[in-house]
Amino acid sequence: MGKIGFDNELYITKQKEHILERIKGANGKLYLEFGGKLFDDYHAARVLPGFDVNAKIKLLEELKDEAEIIFAISAGDIEKTKIRADLGITYDMDVLRLIDNITKLGIEVNSVVITRYAGQPAADAFAAKLEQHGIKNYFHKSINGYPTDIDYICSEKGFGSNPYIETTKPLVVVTAPGPGSGKLATCLSQVYHETTRNVPAGYAKFETFPIWNLPLTHPVNLAYEAATADLDDVNMIDPYHLDAYGKTTVNYNRDVEAFPIVQSTLAAIGNSNFDYKSPTDMGVNMAGYAISDDEVVQEASKQEIIRRFFATKCAYRQGKEKKSAVEKIKLLMSGLEITPEYRPVVNAALEKENEVDSPSAAIQLDDGRIITGKASELMSASSSVVLNSIKAIMNIDDDLTLLNPIVLEPIIEMKTNVLGSITNYLDLEAVLTALSVTGSTNSLTAKAMKGLEKLRDCEFHSTQMLQSGDARVLRELGLRVTSEPIYPSKDLFF
Repeated sequence: MGKIGFDNELYITKQKEHILERIKGANGKLYLEFGGKLFDDYHAARVLPGFDVNAKIKLLEELKDEAEIIFAISAGDIEKTKIRADLGITYDMDVLRLIDNITKLGIEVNSVVITRYAGQPAADAFAAKLEQHGIKNYFHKSINGYPTDIDYICSEKGFGSNPYIETTKPLVVVTAPGPGSGKLATCLSQVYHETTRNVPAGYAKFETFPIWNLPLTHPVNLAYEAATADLDDVNMIDPYHLDAYGKTTVNYNRDVEAFPIVQSTLAAIGNSNFDYKSPTDMGVNMAGYAISDDEVVQEASKQEIIRRFFATKCAYRQGKEKKSAVEKIKLLMSGLEITPEYRPVVNAALEKENEVDSPSAAIQLDDGRIITGKASELMSASSSVVLNSIKAIMNIDDDLTLLNPIVLEPIIEMKTNVLGSITNYLDLEAVLTALSVTGSTNSLTAKAMKGLEKLRDCEFHSTQMLQSGDARVLRELGLRVTSEPIYPSKDLFF
C-alpha cells in the first residue's frame, strides 16, 4: 500500500458542511457549478494519495435528499465528437454514462442543457436520444455580447430567451463532461430566471484545483497547470482576495478574469444572497485542509507532472497537441528541479531496451520493485512486463512459463491468416484472454491471474508509444502509464 497524504473522510465532512452553509446562505436555492470529474477523478487521486476517485459523487450521495443535477454539454463538442481522453469516449456518450451511474445511486438527474446551440444536426440527434429515454433536455443558444454586455445578457433577450429549467431541490448541481461546456452560463441563466420569479437563489463553484490555500508554486498546484497545459491556464494570486482581505490565495486565470463579469452579472440580476469579493470567495474547496502529509503529496504531484510531460510529448508527436504545451510542462519541471529520469521506471525501461536491443517496458510494483519485459515475436513488451510482474507479485519463479507457445500459436495463426492482421504478435488483451482460458485447467496460471488486481496504481513506462489496444487494457488494469514519444514502426497508420 502506497503512502497516504490525504484524509478523504475529513475532506468529505468539511466539504459537506461548507456546501450546507452555502445552501443556507442562499435563502432558497443554490446553483453549484461543479468543476472537474464527478466520477473517476484519477488526477486528484494521483496528486493527493488517499483521495477517493469517487469522492465527489459520494458527497452528493450524502446530499441526495437536497440535491438534483443538471448536465451541460456544448453543441459544438457534440458536433465535433469531442473525446474525453482518459476514457476514450465522446462527451455525449459520457453524459449518458454519468446519468446511468448517478441514477443508480438514487441521485436525481433533472435534465441536460445543450449549450451554444446553433442548429447542429448532431445536437438534434442527441436531444432526440435523450427524449426517447425520458430525459428532459433544453437548448441554450449563444447570447450576443456574452459575457461582457451585462445589460443585454441580464434581459429578456439575453438570459430571458433561454428556457427556464424547473427545479425542486435546494441544491442544484450543474456539471459537465469536460471544460468549456457552458456550466457557468447555465447557472447564471437559472439564477436570472429564479430571481424574476421572486425565488431567492445563489451561485457558488465547487472546484478542487488549484487548491487556494496552498502556495502558488506548491507541486499540487503546478500539477494542475501541467494537466491543463493545453488550455493555456495558469495559476495566479487572486488579486481581488488580496485587495479585499489582505490575504494571499491561489486561483487560476480564467476564474480571476471572469470574476468581475460574474460579480457584475449577479448584481445586474439583482441577486445579493452572496456578496462575493473575490473568485476565492465563490469557491467551495476544502481540499487543502485534508492534506495529512504534505511531503507525500508533494512527491506524488512531482510524479504526476512527469507523467503529464510524457503524455503531452506523445500527443505532440501525433499532431494532437501544441509544442507550447510541452514547453510549459518542461518549464514547470525545471522550476521543481526534476527531470524525466526522476520517474524510476523510465530508466529501467530504457536500460532494458539497451540491454536486449528490443522495445521494452517496466513496471514499478507497490513494494518498490521494478520489473521489466521486452517485445518478442509472440507478444508486445506490455504483455511481457505484465506477465513478469504478476509472477513477481504472486512469488512465482521467473523461470516458469505461464503461457506455452503451443497455446499462443493457434491464436496468432487465426489473427494473421483468418483476420488478416499485418502483425503476428499478440497484444495485451489477447494474452490476458489466453491466460484466463488456461487458468481454468492450470493452477499456476490461475494463481498468477490473482496478481492482476494488484497492478492498480503501479507505475508503467514503455520505450515506444503504445498501440491503442494495449493502452486501453493497461488503463483498465489501473496502471499509471507513460511512454517515450517514439512510434513502434515506420507505418503511417498507427
